[in-house]
Amino acid sequence: MLKNVTITVSEEAAAWARKKAAEENTSVSKLVGRMLESQMRMGDEYKRAYRRWKKIQNLPVDAANRLSRDEAHERRR
Repeated sequence: MLKNVTITVSEEAAAWARKKAAEENTSVSKLVGRMLESQMRMGDEYKRAYRRWKKIQNLPVDAANRLSRDEAHERRR
């Protein structure tokens, strides 16, 4: 369900939004709605990824068995 909201922006931001909407052949309302939804999804996705990362137990790191710089570059060839 879509909801109407009222926002206040500078004249410069409003002009930019009108130009951007025209370039994308859409309305300012739809443009702003898509931008808000995009930001919302990115924020939610980041939070989920951060929670998954925090659940990972300490990964075993064995610095004694690391490749030398030359060995690492040799593996690329």
